[in-house]
Amino acid sequence: MDINLSEFLKEYCPDIPESVRNGRIYKLTYSDNLKNFNFFSEFSSIVPYCDISAFNAAVTKALEVESVSLNPRYPKELFELSCMGDIIERLKREVSVVNGFLNDAEMGINGGNIDIQLKHGGLDMLSKCGFSRKLSQLIYNQFGLSYNINLGGADAVSNDEYDEIIERAAAELPDYSEQLIPEKSPAELHSEAAAAAVPTKAIDKESADLVFDGESAEIIMGKAIRDTPVTISDAVTNLGTKTVIVGDVFAKEIKELRNGKSVVTFSITDYSGSLLVKCFVKAEDKDDLDKLGGIKSGAALLVSGKIDYDEYARDICILANSIIKVKRKQKTDNYPEKRVELHCHSTMSAMDAVTDPVKLINRAAEWGHQAMAITDHGCVQAFPDCMYNMPKNFKVIYGMEAYVVNDIDRELILKKPDDRDFNDEIIIFDVETTGLSFTKDRLTSIAAVKVKNLQNVDTFETFVNPGMHIPEKITELTGITDETVANAPSEDEALRKFMEFCGDRPVLAAHNANFDITMISEVCKRHNIDFEYNWLDTLILSQAMLPEMGRHRLNNVAKALKLGSFEHHRADEDALILSKIYIELVNRLKSQRGFTNIGQLNEIVNDIDEKKLKSYHQIILVRNQAGLKNLYRLVSISNLDYFYKKPLIPKSVLMEYREGLIFGSACEAGELFQAMLDRKPQEKIEELAKFYDYLEIQPLCNNDFMVREGVAADEEELRTFNRFIIDLGEKLNIPVCATCDVHFLDPKDAIYRKIILASMGFKDTENQAMLYFRTTDEMMKEFAYLGEDKAKEVVITNTNAIADMVEVVRPIPKGTFTPTIEGAEDDLVRITHDKAYEIYGNPLPELVEKRLDRELSSIIKHGFSVLYIIAQKLVWNSVENGYLVGSRGSVGSSFVASMAGISEVNPLPPHYICPNPECKYSEFILDGKCGSGFDLPQKNCPKCNTDMLREGHDIPFETFLGFDGDKAPDIDLNFSGEYQFYAHRYTEKLFGKSNVFKAGTISAVADKTAFGYVKKYCEENGINLNNSELTRLSIGCTGIKRTTGQHPGGMVVVPSDYEVYDFTPVQHPADSADSEVITTHFDFNSLHDTILKLDELGHVVPTLYKHLEDLTGLEIKNIPAYDEKVIQMCTDCSVLGVTEEDIFCKTGSLGIPEMGTNFTIGMLLDAKPSRFSDFLQISGLSHGTDVWLGNAKDLIENGTCTISEVIGTRDSIMTYLLYKDVEPKMAFQIMEWTRKGKASKQFTPEIIEMLKSHNVPEWYIESCLKIKYMFPKAHAAAYVIAAMKLGWFKLYKPLEYYSTYFSVRGEDFDAELATKGIEAVRARIVQLKELGNDRSKKESDLYDILLITNEMMSRGYEFLPINLFKSHAVDYLIEDGKLRIPFAAMSGVGENAARGLYEAAQAGGFISIEEFQQMSGVSKTTIDMLKSIGAFGDLPESTQMSFF
Repeated sequence: MDINLSEFLKEYCPDIPESVRNGRIYKLTYSDNLKNFNFFSEFSSIVPYCDISAFNAAVTKALEVESVSLNPRYPKELFELSCMGDIIERLKREVSVVNGFLNDAEMGINGGNIDIQLKHGGLDMLSKCGFSRKLSQLIYNQFGLSYNINLGGADAVSNDEYDEIIERAAAELPDYSEQLIPEKSPAELHSEAAAAAVPTKAIDKESADLVFDGESAEIIMGKAIRDTPVTISDAVTNLGTKTVIVGDVFAKEIKELRNGKSVVTFSITDYSGSLLVKCFVKAEDKDDLDKLGGIKSGAALLVSGKIDYDEYARDICILANSIIKVKRKQKTDNYPEKRVELHCHSTMSAMDAVTDPVKLINRAAEWGHQAMAITDHGCVQAFPDCMYNMPKNFKVIYGMEAYVVNDIDRELILKKPDDRDFNDEIIIFDVETTGLSFTKDRLTSIAAVKVKNLQNVDTFETFVNPGMHIPEKITELTGITDETVANAPSEDEALRKFMEFCGDRPVLAAHNANFDITMISEVCKRHNIDFEYNWLDTLILSQAMLPEMGRHRLNNVAKALKLGSFEHHRADEDALILSKIYIELVNRLKSQRGFTNIGQLNEIVNDIDEKKLKSYHQIILVRNQAGLKNLYRLVSISNLDYFYKKPLIPKSVLMEYREGLIFGSACEAGELFQAMLDRKPQEKIEELAKFYDYLEIQPLCNNDFMVREGVAADEEELRTFNRFIIDLGEKLNIPVCATCDVHFLDPKDAIYRKIILASMGFKDTENQAMLYFRTTDEMMKEFAYLGEDKAKEVVITNTNAIADMVEVVRPIPKGTFTPTIEGAEDDLVRITHDKAYEIYGNPLPELVEKRLDRELSSIIKHGFSVLYIIAQKLVWNSVENGYLVGSRGSVGSSFVASMAGISEVNPLPPHYICPNPECKYSEFILDGKCGSGFDLPQKNCPKCNTDMLREGHDIPFETFLGFDGDKAPDIDLNFSGEYQFYAHRYTEKLFGKSNVFKAGTISAVADKTAFGYVKKYCEENGINLNNSELTRLSIGCTGIKRTTGQHPGGMVVVPSDYEVYDFTPVQHPADSADSEVITTHFDFNSLHDTILKLDELGHVVPTLYKHLEDLTGLEIKNIPAYDEKVIQMCTDCSVLGVTEEDIFCKTGSLGIPEMGTNFTIGMLLDAKPSRFSDFLQISGLSHGTDVWLGNAKDLIENGTCTISEVIGTRDSIMTYLLYKDVEPKMAFQIMEWTRKGKASKQFTPEIIEMLKSHNVPEWYIESCLKIKYMFPKAHAAAYVIAAMKLGWFKLYKPLEYYSTYFSVRGEDFDAELATKGIEAVRARIVQLKELGNDRSKKESDLYDILLITNEMMSRGYEFLPINLFKSHAVDYLIEDGKLRIPFAAMSGVGENAARGLYEAAQAGGFISIEEFQQMSGVSKTTIDMLKSIGAFGDLPESTQMSFF
């Protein structure tokens, strides 16, 4: 945002002080109720505070709001002590005690400090009110400068002085006595909050559902309820009364209170409104708690109790006396024969339909329908969900509502053959009408211009009496009133005058001529007038000749051709400007193409880009497996080659891939329906109809908008449209099918679509059609006007006939389809054995050999060798190029992965290895007492006395490939962010570019976004709702597709003997037609177990490794992953030679991945880890759900166990239970249940008793029951190994570490602040710290990097300023024991600009700043920044020399 302040406000408040007029607004914020505004503006000179106050007052009054605040920002160089007066004047408005104390104070600037000596006391008072911090913050806000404020002087004042100060302050304060009101009582506050919570209006009262099966009643608590329920929308308006409601649960929460009781809260709705239901349960009433806890979302409850406002929940709530679980009377389809829905949209129709596809097909199956077609707009992304969740004895008809452009039979410019010369006469005309209906609407004006020799030679204009009232909206558009046309000729008389003007057999021309011509033709029909003419359409002419334009409306074309302004929607003005357009375009054709006559105009029709042709809706259904593949081709082609605002399919392409597909004519937006509306000739309409396998009609309400918009005369004309299509079908022997065009499941769901459409800016949302899924009975009633037999034919017979044509198909084939690499099995065996022999010797120790052989046999048996070899090739290729690769997920559970170099984690039990190549002695520790080999004590080899290596993290293979080793491996790899691009390219090289695609993702409306949509909808419609109802509506709006994207590192590989269309369509991400990236159309999760997905992610650790190796000459593999000092450093910052006060942190782990976040630092301090295995626990706990807070943390704090003993990772459950002698498969199963959060459901009394019998303690079992998700130990090990190695560099190679850190992760580094010294950095840290949760994302990022900056400086290291010849582009170079700041650290300088600066500086040869700017190609702003920091030294500004 960069707007002149006076320009912005000139319409609202032109009279603002002169000093603020040239301010530039860079940010504007306002409150939710639009009553409080903050202007943030930049000024080139200081604005007096009195002018700021005057501005605030003037604009507040002009805008009629509560407050306006102007917040100035100035160039840093303007700050001086003279500014302090205005700054303190502003501060007085925030800190009233400032008044008087600063009078006569002495102030001085001393480096990064401002010293203030008070003369009238008040030191204590000012200190207590945070004066120094607030003054420092205000200076920073206005000038971007960080100063410490040091207050000194007298602490106390005499009584007389104090009284004088108070009197003076009181005199300066405005008189607010009239506004003083007594403080409100708690009861009054409660009443106000309650009144504010009561909805002002039920958002959809008609949808109230109070019907339930009384016979199904099950008392959950209390007693039987005899009263009839009222609607929730009525109940919430009667607070403080007893009531009975019935509703469906959509959320539940159980909380344990400090007094031992539990409170169970249900969110419940009857679809007219929503509220909370609360029940308090005593600790001893466990059965009641179990019953209430067993109620799930979707259950229906009948509730009685007192309704009131709950201050704790801030919502309307019923404190339940009785709760009865009931069953809803489900809607059924009772017609003897069932229909089939052939036109149905799911949440995959982006921002249009709101029902999950699985719910749709389940409802159809429940109603006894044999099938349902899923036909989302332009995509097929609902197919996988439907396939994986298809009901038994049911058929999903896979389809799509396509956007089709007719490139075969294009609209012609000239409608009939004609070779008249351009110099011959042509009549350019325009009509105005009472509306858009060719049936009911009439002409109100005809205007024309006669063109001859490409010059205007005559004009014609007449108003027309339409014989009917001209609607107000038409008058507003055209300016024509009933009075205007009262004495005008009738339509037949006016037409005859027009014909007389035109002459014999004229050529007429109009813009979007079909409308004007059809209106003229309708007059001719009504009055039996013969009018022979040819006609051309300038809309199509301009589309062909002005392809760069997006839309070719008359005013847009006139503007593009620079033909001047005109009164649009005035027939005479439109005709005149159109004549100019016609003359200009024809002259271009004559000069550029050599055209001489109008007959040549149609030669340029094919110049119109297919993407600019008008698109129509069309239904495509899959008949068989071949058709499915063709549909996938069509979806891909539409997205890759013909995307323009939406994915388009040319009709010619549609014809090419028609095999196995069924075509339907779709809704009113279909080409057939539009041809009927446009009154195209009957033969033309019949030709279009023959293209389809079936024709479609829909309920009248679907097309009600046509009546509102004047396209149809009334509801009877809508019936006529449907009858026309039925007659057409009968004549051509094409079946006609009645469909709903479903966009939501039930009428009550319409509100969700209203909200979604409103969020998209649609203005007619309140009149949306009821596009819900109807029963056969309902559809028969909809089409009763056709007669029962015909209604049954279109509703039941024909839809079932189409369904019977469709075979059962699978959108994604069964099985796993991996690419092949010749000799993969042999290579894997060889590579892993070679590495194992290298480490453990030949023959291998029995434990090693058994593990290796067991894994290899399972991997080879299930065909996974190629996946390992692919990963191995990718990793080795990266290593060859200097970048190590880290592993993610549970791949480190595989010893084969470790030996193949895919993972740095050794999953064997803890063990010693002798590194002596002549010895290779090994010793395994199998008692389960050590969680990691890194924790084993130092030991010399008993054979050769060499200091032995310590390895092994005790991770079972089963956690990776399943208990039976048949689970497809998911190998995730962390490549350096600097190398990730090349890893992707290497994948394409391995398998061929045509077989490798980015993994696609689907972005849906998330909770917070949905809540925003709901709030906006309510605000725009003046509705206030309670929180439960807002939440209910938000839930209904979540999960709807917004757009598509790409996985950050996922690459999908299609086997070379298949095409991608055998599995999925492909597309560009995020509807970006210009993108070079091609992704899978299906979300990659849908394809996870079918085709190979390689997770080649970009990560910071391999990049840090690369930089550290380059700087130190040390190899990462030789850096210890266990070092006692590094372990200690992670809980004690004194190891770094600093104190907590120095670095604002108790630990030395700042900046270390996995160990440097606030949450993890808190865990480190709470858990006090002392071993490597403890850090594995910390890593696992920090990534799990419900494993630390309320679980492991409490167990450690109350002394039940230590960090070493709690459940930290998923794998540790299995190994722990195995050491307790639990049967292996059961140990594996318990691990799986726990890590997935299913223990609370799956732990039967028998399983709990079994665990206890194996001496598993009670706390361990209870901990399992709480867990929702657990992190894999192998992933934790990979993270902790990296953390320890990086920690080693931080401790022992600090300059190299900080150089690397800032080079790789320094995007938020504040170069100017760093060069001011440690005190300035600390002052800014304090300011940001005090903001707490109010810090913005940018401020939080700055805070984090300032902590590292301060830590480095606290350890005695400094930064050197940017130097033209010594600074690097992006790297922080070590120079004389300090770090030289690079060009990229300058504010607003990107990497490309930084490299330009560096290369120009290194090249040299420039003799002025001007030359340097030309060589580097950077902006003047960047050059000015370099000047301001003295980077150019005495280099002259320009190379020009002055001789005089």
